[in-house]
Amino acid sequence: MVTFNELLNARLGSLKEAVDDWTETVKRLKKLDEQASKGLLKKAEKADWKGENAGITLPFVRKTAKEFGDAATEAESIRNILRDAYTEFKAAKTKVDEVVKAAPDQGIRIDADGTVSYLVHPDRRSKDYSGPDPQEKDFDRVRSVIKTAVEKATEADEVASRALRTLVGKDRNNFSGTEYDSLTQAGKVQDAADARAAAKIVAKGDDATPEEIDRLNKYFEDNKGDQYFAERFALEVGAKGSLEYWADLGDPSDGSRLGADHPKRIKELQENWGLTLAAATHSDSAEMARWKADMIKAGDDVIQTRGTSPYGFQIMSNLMRNGAYETKFLNDFVNAAVVTERRMTGDGAIKPNQVWDSGLGMLPRLNWGDKDDMGTDPMTGLMEALGHNPDASLKFFNDSTKLGEDKLSNWDYFVGHGKDARVWPVDQDGKPQGYANLGHALESATLGYAYDTEDPSIPAMKTEEQIAAREARTELMSKVVSNYSSAAVIDKQPGITDSLAKMAAGHIDSLNYSAADFGGSSNVNGRDDRFGAEKNHLADFGLTKTTKFLRALAGDEDAYNTISAAQQAYGTSVMAAQGDDRGDVKRVAMHSIMMHGMLDQARFESIGQEFADKKEAANRELEKQGAWRDFAAGAAIGTVVGVASELIIPTRAAAAIAVPLAFEVVGGAAETYMSNQTLDWLKENEFDNTDEALQGIEKARATGQHNAMTPLLNYAQANGLSEDDIWDLSVEAEGHYNDGRARSDTKDVRGY
Repeated sequence: MVTFNELLNARLGSLKEAVDDWTETVKRLKKLDEQASKGLLKKAEKADWKGENAGITLPFVRKTAKEFGDAATEAESIRNILRDAYTEFKAAKTKVDEVVKAAPDQGIRIDADGTVSYLVHPDRRSKDYSGPDPQEKDFDRVRSVIKTAVEKATEADEVASRALRTLVGKDRNNFSGTEYDSLTQAGKVQDAADARAAAKIVAKGDDATPEEIDRLNKYFEDNKGDQYFAERFALEVGAKGSLEYWADLGDPSDGSRLGADHPKRIKELQENWGLTLAAATHSDSAEMARWKADMIKAGDDVIQTRGTSPYGFQIMSNLMRNGAYETKFLNDFVNAAVVTERRMTGDGAIKPNQVWDSGLGMLPRLNWGDKDDMGTDPMTGLMEALGHNPDASLKFFNDSTKLGEDKLSNWDYFVGHGKDARVWPVDQDGKPQGYANLGHALESATLGYAYDTEDPSIPAMKTEEQIAAREARTELMSKVVSNYSSAAVIDKQPGITDSLAKMAAGHIDSLNYSAADFGGSSNVNGRDDRFGAEKNHLADFGLTKTTKFLRALAGDEDAYNTISAAQQAYGTSVMAAQGDDRGDVKRVAMHSIMMHGMLDQARFESIGQEFADKKEAANRELEKQGAWRDFAAGAAIGTVVGVASELIIPTRAAAAIAVPLAFEVVGGAAETYMSNQTLDWLKENEFDNTDEALQGIEKARATGQHNAMTPLLNYAQANGLSEDDIWDLSVEAEGHYNDGRARSDTKDVRGY
């Protein structure tokens, strides 16, 4: 791999000289080739050879003439490889040189290993410092330039090195005649060779050795993201070939120990294979179009092995757990699987797991990524696939499947809880499985990015198409809010809570907007202007539905942490968005405090109810209640996206969340508003009876109130409000906080 330092200090003069030298060599060899083919060879062919000369000399002359042609071809290939490598290296080095030269004037330091940091750290600046003040987006831009340049140089180096070894290493006694028009073509030749080699290992099935599986994984990893390799591999193995391989690998009856003894290797192979096929589906070649059609057609075929007989949908769905599959193929495949399930179950007359499991024979392991999920329910894997493709997921939940003349909404079938709702399989304890996967699909559909991305970004809202997509996402989110209106509904779908919390955080702007409609006053209370409803394309989910949704979620510890963090970030940003209008700052601050009160009350009730008869572990739960307060320490202000900005907050789930802000980030404004939001951790409280548990709840409540007030107090102090003004604000804030608590207070209903 080419390092940043190597690229920065590369001297490309010798490479340019090599290109020029080989160009001259090509000219000379082509001239010799012409002389040999048009001169020597023609004369030899016209001569009247007799005796031994006829069988020896003429073939020798022909071979010699061909060698001149092969030498010219090989030399030209070498020149082409060196020429394109030089071009790629030069372009990459120019990018690096430019960014390094410009860095000091931007207040940025770039170390020898490519590390990017402050030229003068804020903590070490003098009081009269007036130099540049780079922001995180500036660092990210520089890192991106360096990363891209190094990757391009590395790729050029690896392809060129391998191509040159191929050219000169085949036969020491003869010129190969291998022809490369460009570095790109050489790369494709190498990809095809790797794909063929990988397919040969696949052909061995579960008779392959662990070392061969390692080599197969290496082919995948070395070509990760390479669409041409992915396409060649998919075609070499074939649609049916992939299904047969994984059916055979998961068959426990044939005595193979490959999967049993090396599950980690196979888990890695499943992930790599899925990523590779995902990349291949983005090809628009005629061959891949046939492959896609073949794969969908094979979905309801039984793939028979020695001891088991899974359907194609069951096998492929597990490969589709990883990677972003092309939108149309993914939608077509999932819809075909749903139609098949509806047909086999008689539209709900039989439970899905009964039809998917009934003909399997011995239970195969189709999913190697989770020891508790054998992968026999295809819908879990397909929900994961939708979770990695927001466009496909959004379309899916707005579509219906048709069985004969009977249309059934995908939403009603997978998300709803009416008579048409799917019955998900259960585990050995009778707990439904698959709802976490469903949540992942809903996340991508409503948020616009893959559920497990480590670098989430709110989709832009600039073009008409982007705005229409935003409105489609918020419309679907409105259905989510309506559907999950009580803890009882959520409890019936175990595993979905984390996803619902992330969806709430990602739509915290519309949830706040929806909650600001007491008594139907939103048309006359200035709500639209204060929340920027038009420019941020907010949706009104309805006050009552919003309250029920947040109350249902906030009782859960992790969901509370996530939504509270998002509320503090968004509430602070709405205050900032009001500019110098102190009246509006106060109004939106009180609204945010009310939102905190609503969330806090739901969590406090949950703690009290959960530990009414369980004294142990109450201390831990009350501490976790405040866990979200540490979010600011790990938060990073995102770049301006569309008409809004975002704050990336970590969660206890697998990935971060992009929380929308109500104002655009200008310089360090967002950092200034967010910098003081971290509060002290709730101290340990040891207790072992109901009275002390109540004291713990009261302390947690005090902490929640402190958190709700922090943005307002920061603002008040920063703007020089008097102690009397702050007193009055605090009294008023307490009322709004209690109003929020009252909205989610259900003790009268629950008898608590």
